[in-house]
Order: sequence, then structure tokens, then C-alpha cells
Amino acid sequence: MRGCVSSENGSVKIGVTSAVALVIANMIGTGVFTSLGFQLAGIRHPLAVLLLWVLGALAALCGAMVYGELGASMPRSGGEYQYLSKAYHPSIGFLSGWVSVFVGFPAPIALSAMAFGAYFSAVAPVASAGILAVAALVCLTLIQCTGVKIGAAFQNVCSTLTIILIVLFSVCGLFFSRKLVPVPLAVNMNLLRDIASPAFAVSLVYVSYAFSGWNAAAYIAGEIDRPQKNLPLVLLAGTGLVALLYLLLNYTFLATATVAELAGQIDVGYISAGNIFGPRGRDIAGCIISALLVSSISAFVFVGPRITQVMGEDHRLLRFFSRRTTRGVPLPAMLLQTFISLIMIATSSFETVLIYVGFTLNLCTFLAVLGVFVCRKRFPDMPRPYKTWGYPFVPLIFLVIMGWNLIYLLVERPLASTAGLAVMLLGLGLYFLSMKLCPAMESGKEII
Repeated sequence: MRGCVSSENGSVKIGVTSAVALVIANMIGTGVFTSLGFQLAGIRHPLAVLLLWVLGALAALCGAMVYGELGASMPRSGGEYQYLSKAYHPSIGFLSGWVSVFVGFPAPIALSAMAFGAYFSAVAPVASAGILAVAALVCLTLIQCTGVKIGAAFQNVCSTLTIILIVLFSVCGLFFSRKLVPVPLAVNMNLLRDIASPAFAVSLVYVSYAFSGWNAAAYIAGEIDRPQKNLPLVLLAGTGLVALLYLLLNYTFLATATVAELAGQIDVGYISAGNIFGPRGRDIAGCIISALLVSSISAFVFVGPRITQVMGEDHRLLRFFSRRTTRGVPLPAMLLQTFISLIMIATSSFETVLIYVGFTLNLCTFLAVLGVFVCRKRFPDMPRPYKTWGYPFVPLIFLVIMGWNLIYLLVERPLASTAGLAVMLLGLGLYFLSMKLCPAMESGKEII
């Protein structure tokens, strides 16, 4: 397997190249093709928008370093589900898993489906964007229910094509565009006013959603070759490369379409492509982006139910969701996930869902990064093959950025934020009910 090496005892380890590709594949998705329009709805200065992406990259890099330590010291699969259980209490870990069930995967699926509907309906107006979103999700769920799996090779190809698309799109936009718009980068009072505004803090949630996936390599820290040396390199290289691609792409959007054209729009890539390539080239670019979004939906549909299934194996009250078909498909968990995503598509706007998922996921990562302080205090003798660079300043930078963002979201978007908190509290109540009625299984698994 390309990018993998064999360790001394003969076990296969993931090499740097494959691990970096994993980080990139998990980061580049819906957010970068959709979120700029919502940022420009409240922030008008282009430099302020670009600074948002720099700030998002800084938070992602700091968070990745901390997850590197957590993942190396707790190499069991599960991400925050594992970290929070160890650092605080199993109930907090359950809470994180609960968030993944009701927010972490259904919301990104809904967002990707909505974005697909917006892009595809602009290219081929055969139906409304909402109907196309529902149709895409239902079709992909049915495919996954039959046992058809999207292999890692297919996802890697899609990620490679995404990188190529971004680079080619940006080169064509900046050097061969039919229309170029001046991008003012001067520091002035308008810039400072935008940075100090609540809209700047709220817009950070769009950026943080686009950067979600920076923690991918930390989930497999125990399987990376020489993690003490390579894990920081993988996290920095993957997140840094994506940060550069995001800055390049968003600068291209700003340089090829006016703020008035982009503000409040989902399909910013389609609008920009029209100014770069003309109507025919715009439609081709829209089709390519739509295809990439289909790949993103399919990957989420496949991965998400596995977390629900694991929770069903660990908790008798949820054991119905641990059931699998003869082909290994966690059908009840998959249908639950699709049902939640369909409700989000039918009842919420793209922006509302984005705020909802951004707040809850940021809160979970905030607690996980804070957990590095807790773990060092509670478990000083825990093996740590890798320690966070720049500790304690690196995790503090992440906590300050995310804490500032969470506070502003509560103030400026109270409905979506409190809805996220309500879902989390419901999960906490379910955990204690589960422990009272059905104590956790000793083996962690149950055969149905």
C-alpha cells in the first residue's frame, strides 16, 4: 500500500504521505465551497475575511498538536469519545458520542446535500435545490444499505482531484479570468471595525467547520510509523497545506466576483466560475463541485453510523443500533442518521445548520483540548510518545480562540447555540438513565 511501511515486528504502519493525505481528505469538503458568502453577509472588508481563514488555520494547527498528544497516549479508536471519557468521566465521553450521532455526522451530511442541491440546480434546474438534496441523500443511503462500500482508494482519488481542482481553478481565476475585481488589502478603520464586530466572531464558526478534520491523523496516532517524530510533521503538513489552499481559493473568489455577488450565497464557486470561464465553463465547474459533494455525502453516510453502532455495543439501552446486516451494514444506525439529516434539510436553512453543528462540535473539541491539562494533572505517569509542542501556550491559543467564538455564538446566535446545548443535555440525561436501567456491558460488545 502506497505511503505505508513495515515496522520492525512486521506490522504495517502508515507512512507520512498516507497520513498527510488522510488529513487533507478529511478537511477539504463542503465548507470551503460554501461558507464565504455567509462571511461576506456580515463582513465587507476582504482582508478581514482572509484574516478569518488565517485565524482558523492557527486554531486548527494548535488543536492538531494537542490531539497528537492525546491520540498518541490513548491510541484506541473513538476520538473525543475516548479522550473525554479518560480525562473527565465516561458520561462526558458518551456526551461526545451522542453529539456525533445527532450533530457530528447528520449535520455535515445535511450541509453537503444542501450544497449539492444548490450547485446542481444552478447547473441543471430539473428540480428545486431542496428536492435534489433529499434525492441525493436517499439514493446514497440506499446504496450504502446494500453493502456497497466506498473504498479508501476512491476517497483518495477524490481528494487528489479536489486539490487539483482548487489549484487549477485558482490559477485560471487569477491569470486568465474574464473579470478581475480589485481586492483591497489596506489596513484602515473599516478593517478594524469588521474585526471588532460580532459578525467576525460568528463567521469564525464557518471557517472552523471548513477546517474540521484536522484531527484525523490523531485518531490513528498508534498506527503511524514513529509517531513521536512523524505525527507532528503529519499534522502540520496536512493542516498547513489545506490552509494555503483555502487562502488561495478564497482570494480567487474575492478576485473574480464582487462582494455584492457573493454575499449570502451558497454556490460561491459557481458564481466565481461564471466570471472566470463564462456560462459553459461555469456549468462544467459546477458539475465537478457537485460530484465532489456527492463523494463527501457518501463518505459521511458510510462512516457516521459506525459511531452509533459502537455506542450500541457499549450501552444496552442503545443496543438496537448495534445491529448489522449480514453484509456488515449497521442498518438501524444508518437509517437513524439519514432520518435526522432529512429533518435538518426540511426544517432548517443552510446557515442555521452550519451554526448548530459548528457550536456543538467546537464545544467538544474545546473540552478535548482542555483535557490535555486534566490528563497531565490526573495521570502524570501516562505514557506520552508525543508531547504537545509549545505546551502550555499552544493549547491555550486554541482555547482562547474557540472560547471567544463559543461565547459570541451564544450571544449572537442564541437559538442555534442553545439547541446544540439542549441536544447535549439530552444525551447526558440518556447516559445516566442507561447506567441506571442497563449497566454498561463488561465486554463492551453484545452479539444480537
